Amino acid sequence: MESWLFLGLILAIALLGRNKSLIIATAVVLAIKLLPQADKWLKFVGDRGINWGVTVISVAILVPIATGKIGFKDLVNAFKTPAGFIAVGCGILVAVLSAKGVGLLGQSPEITVALVFGTIVGVVFFRGIAAGPVIASGMTYVILTMVNAMVNRG
Repeated sequence: MESWLFLGLILAIALLGRNKSLIIATAVVLAIKLLPQADKWLKFVGDRGINWGVTVISVAILVPIATGKIGFKDLVNAFKTPAGFIAVGCGILVAVLSAKGVGLLGQSPEITVALVFGTIVGVVFFRGIAAGPVIASGMTYVILTMVNAMVNRG
């Protein structure tokens, strides 16, 4: 019963915050809970869901390459600017940190509760996005903003 109440609270918060992704995600989980053998389905989705999400995000990231909007010339040009180097570095950092984070979750599952809560708060109340690769661009933005502030100061 507690899980139904908790998910209902998350759904209410998502509705208040008008966060479509979280509304859909919560509704899907609630729908799965209604299925026969829900525990098996939830375990299946829980075990594979992160990988599915990463795959979908990766597909979306590769679409501009497939459509020809991004080519080798753009890749070469990215390495001609400080922003390009920072973005590559942040992408590597996020990938490595994410791998370490997944390992930590395996060792300390109780951290999941805090991460889920923090993600919900960030998504609903601060208009964040629960997506890994976007973190790299956010980190790049922060670093570039700091660098530009230092350069313009001096």
